[in-house]
Amino acid sequence: MSHNHSHEHSWHSMTPSGQGTVMLNIGNGIGALIINTPGRMHGREIEVSPVDDPARRTHAAVRARYVWGGVCYSVVLDSLPEGRYTVWDDPITPLGEVDVPGGGVADFTWPVAAVTAHVSMPARV
Repeated sequence: MSHNHSHEHSWHSMTPSGQGTVMLNIGNGIGALIINTPGRMHGREIEVSPVDDPARRTHAAVRARYVWGGVCYSVVLDSLPEGRYTVWDDPITPLGEVDVPGGGVADFTWPVAAVTAHVSMPARV
């Protein structure tokens, strides 16, 4: 689901995740983070890092997740040591912070204003 390494990612072409396809590695001192995003972010890589170690990042892509009643778009990061994490808007801009509990799942909602800033509008003629 997520992986650690030092190379750049931006957008991927991802197939949707079907119902029941996400397993989380959580437990004593290890948690997970779900980042909910607008649909137009589908395929974009989202990075997080411990607040006190911004160079130690992990990332995963936004995927379509079919749930009862529709579809949502999210990133699922598991196997995160419990603690406070920075969610990155881009390689140099922090977007927000979230606490990941050991043995639990934290939730973060991507601000709409941050998505709007990254979507370029076609020029009017």
